[in-house]
Amino acid sequence: MKHEIDWREEQTEALMGATTEAEFFAAVAKAAKELGFEYCAYGLRMPLPVSNPKMLLLNNYSSEWQQQYANQNYLAVDPTVAHGIRSTVPVVWSQPLFESCPEFWEDARGHGLKHGWAQSSYDAKCNVGMLTLARSEGEITAAELRERSVQLSWLAQAVHEGGVRLATAVSETEQAISLTAREIEVLRWTADGKTSGEVGLIMDISERTVNFHITNALVKLGVVNKTAGVVKAAMLRLL
Repeated sequence: MKHEIDWREEQTEALMGATTEAEFFAAVAKAAKELGFEYCAYGLRMPLPVSNPKMLLLNNYSSEWQQQYANQNYLAVDPTVAHGIRSTVPVVWSQPLFESCPEFWEDARGHGLKHGWAQSSYDAKCNVGMLTLARSEGEITAAELRERSVQLSWLAQAVHEGGVRLATAVSETEQAISLTAREIEVLRWTADGKTSGEVGLIMDISERTVNFHITNALVKLGVVNKTAGVVKAAMLRLL
């Protein structure tokens, strides 16, 4: 138990202390190696901007496999990614998992990616991340999973927290956004599809006052219309 606690503390210090992507991923790769995996990958998708979410993609796969993955658009068929979007339950690579995309499975194995484990992580700010650990030799056995499951799942969450910290590029202005109670209330009703007139009736204020609060909120959020304002406020967990 003490050894495991020491290991976690060591990983936490390395992941949270990293100031560059290179330092951060070096810590991820080191932890992966200590758990018996030669390859690792971490992908992070942030919620904003909605039309083009910010991404962080790090891995130590061969350059040939990275190029092949991109050229063949394997992201669209990768079943581990599809699983990670739906669930935080860990998944172990297997023939049945890849039965819908046999060419992808054979291609990956041809590049030395034969055995793998993956787990996604979500947080309160709607960031989604997934850690994948892989190796070319040595099946991932049930005994190994029993022995390492706590460390693996803990690492997935720790890497996610470290990745979000590193990738977060929210401006000081965004960090300082503070909506009044009235602004929040009108945006909430707007999010439910109410018009300014309907919101005024519900809140017992004039339509002009509703629009005044909406306009103030949009200025603070740095957006140009109500739809964008509601989405951004929700993503920033201001509602």
